[in-house]
Amino acid sequence: MFYNRVSGRSIILLITGIIMVCSFQTKQAKAMTADVVEKPDTQAKNDFYVGNREPLLASPFIKLPAGAIEPQGWIRKQLELEADGFIGHLDEISQYVRKQNNPWLDPKANGTNYWEAVPYWLKGFCELGYLLNDKRIIDESQQWLEAIFASQREDGWFGPEANFTSLNGKPDMWPNMLVLNGFRSYYEYTGDERVIPVMTKYFRWQMSLPDNSFLSTGWHKVRANENLGTVHWLYNHTGEKWLLDLAERTNRNTMDWKSGLANLHGVNIAQCFRGPAEFYPQSKDLSDLAATERNYQTVMDIYGQVPGGMYGADENCHPGNYGPSQAVETCAVADMMHSDEILLRVTGDPKWADRCENAAFNTLPATMTPDLKGLHYLTAPNMIQCDISNKNPRLQDNLEMLIFDPHRYRCCQHNVSHAWPFYAANLWMATPGNGLAVVMYAPSKVTAKVGDGTAVTVVEETNYPFDENIQLTLSTAKPVSFPLYLRVPGWCKSPIVKVNGKAVSVKARPLSYILIDRKWSDGDKVSLGLPMEITLTTWKKNKDSVSVNRGPLTYSLKIGEKYVRLGGTDKWPAWEVYPTTDWNYGLVLNEKDPASSFEVVRKKYSADTQPFEVKAAPIELRVKAKKIPAWRMDAVGMVGRMQQSPVKSNKRTETVSLIPMGCGRLRISAFPTIGSGPDAQPWSSLAQPISSLNNDIGLNALCDGIVPERSDDKTVPHFEWIGKEGTKEWVQIDFNRLIKINTMEVFWYDDSDSGGNCRVPKSWKASYVVPNGFRSQPRNGSSYSTIKNQFNNAMFDQVETTSIRLEVELQPGCTAGILEWRILNWGEDVRKVQDQK
Repeated sequence: MFYNRVSGRSIILLITGIIMVCSFQTKQAKAMTADVVEKPDTQAKNDFYVGNREPLLASPFIKLPAGAIEPQGWIRKQLELEADGFIGHLDEISQYVRKQNNPWLDPKANGTNYWEAVPYWLKGFCELGYLLNDKRIIDESQQWLEAIFASQREDGWFGPEANFTSLNGKPDMWPNMLVLNGFRSYYEYTGDERVIPVMTKYFRWQMSLPDNSFLSTGWHKVRANENLGTVHWLYNHTGEKWLLDLAERTNRNTMDWKSGLANLHGVNIAQCFRGPAEFYPQSKDLSDLAATERNYQTVMDIYGQVPGGMYGADENCHPGNYGPSQAVETCAVADMMHSDEILLRVTGDPKWADRCENAAFNTLPATMTPDLKGLHYLTAPNMIQCDISNKNPRLQDNLEMLIFDPHRYRCCQHNVSHAWPFYAANLWMATPGNGLAVVMYAPSKVTAKVGDGTAVTVVEETNYPFDENIQLTLSTAKPVSFPLYLRVPGWCKSPIVKVNGKAVSVKARPLSYILIDRKWSDGDKVSLGLPMEITLTTWKKNKDSVSVNRGPLTYSLKIGEKYVRLGGTDKWPAWEVYPTTDWNYGLVLNEKDPASSFEVVRKKYSADTQPFEVKAAPIELRVKAKKIPAWRMDAVGMVGRMQQSPVKSNKRTETVSLIPMGCGRLRISAFPTIGSGPDAQPWSSLAQPISSLNNDIGLNALCDGIVPERSDDKTVPHFEWIGKEGTKEWVQIDFNRLIKINTMEVFWYDDSDSGGNCRVPKSWKASYVVPNGFRSQPRNGSSYSTIKNQFNNAMFDQVETTSIRLEVELQPGCTAGILEWRILNWGEDVRKVQDQK
């Protein structure tokens, strides 16, 4: 009996213990939750950081104050190089930033160089100093800010007096819109109470302007969403309702980006496509969000069919010029990243983080030398020589745009200052519900208030984007509950999450956030794995060329680079860059499983080195390839135009190395593919035609071998001098060696029968380059007829040349076009003769 009583009591104690353990484990399980969400729930509030104030829609993400994020590893290295490079010393280099006679420093706001250069530079320079806690830079930027504060007039205007009347007697607010970015960073870093009254007084002045003086014309009308963003920022800090009226007025008077791309200037697009979505928190109109996405898709679908996250806009996007050799202005790269960062905060949509990383990792580094002591104006995915020679008409501006020089390129020289600092300042965000989100990955440390107001510090250790592993370590004075969001990139199918070494079961989809909401303790660790697979992108609009991706990085051919000094000073030299190895390769891929064609090779990497250069690339891909001998540099020193893949090549198969495309200043990132089947074609050894115009359409149609049935045959591609009427124009073919020519044939495009404005030209003639480099007309030229619906022949004494040009005078009030252009040698097509050789 006694035995039974003891036994029963033991059983009861055992069951009780089991229940207590289970209960404890259940509580532990409930203490950590993992979910997958599209964005943070904006029904909750953030008690510690300033997001959107009602009636604005709540912010999915809130920017942390300047100084909250401490960059480390490779991203800190970029900022340190920037501080030591030309951006950190523009007062020594740039005529626009020199203090002598500078109106941005003058007590009376008078002097020269009063426009955008100083504001462009200052907004990034300030943020750079705060991120690095660099006293020299902070003190230098403070000197400029103090002078601008002191320049404010009684009516509220600040800055150079010249800007007050520079637009036909009306004020130009564009430079001040940029200065306001610096004011915001400065206020977030210092809390200086002068900032809010200065900005309030300035915006009161804007409200007092009559309609015909408010955003009347010029850049400030095109780019006024820069003003809008700061008006909303100030409203969120003060709650003064009239600021919403000013925001509405700004949006209403801005150039219309809601109906589509307001113009095709590359930097305008990068800065302004976001405008409708930036107004969305106030309008609450979903069509504003849709308009911004449509703007993005429009430019990318036409001019962005290339790797690197950008689009062809060598000053402007121009129809017919969208290949991988088409370059983009450095300003546009910096501003596209800035727009992506803003849209990420406004919408919460992780696609904007993907897009920002794409431009940041794959295009931005190549805009500058690895030491960040020089930059060039234009960067392209396929670029095999960065020299001082003029690339017009392949590139728009009739200037030297590719040499790396810290003394040139007024706008880009100053505007690129914010690209890396703004990226670093947006790695982490505060969220509704007093949470924290890591939205873009890079080695860093963040300190922020979460949960009940406890300050936590999170150290992010990673070699991302070169590696797929990320570890977060939390430090907190006491346990605190808060939500932590981890972004899942669009390219990642199966992220892996562990908390304190234990796997978290979560089925996260691409373009989402993993939400871990639990009570966090000092020393807790979160491990995130983002498995990176090799994928290929086929660019249908660019002759089925392909680019190779692994995670957020796109890869380009590893090309030897020779830097040649050309001017500058010993401290701040200018450089040309020439290739020392072959670049004209097509990839040999496994047709059934292209990704299996690549071998991943990891290299030793130190966090204190610059990873974005050829010799230090932390990772390489090895792949089989064949040379395409006929793919050559064209007459102006650029990569010959892409031709249709697959391509036949009888050269031996080699193994080549690909590196992240951001590592190479010279790069081939869009590749032809090699084939041997019936669909594979030989590469034509003649360069494609080039035109003198900035708005030509259909260059590739000029000599494509497709013969039309009639002059208005719309089933055949055609070239057209769109928008030109009654002018003198030309197109030209550059050969790779001396070619003998005695005949040209032209089939004119004329759509007059269907009501169009394209007509046969008033007249035309041939010209060619003689051995001394001068252009001449062939002797005894005959015919030069302009008859519709047939080839128009011109025969002349045989010439030997490397370049033949077709010169045209258009009819008054009409444009002109060409369906097919043949260059002949005694009846044989020069293209075919050359290809056979």
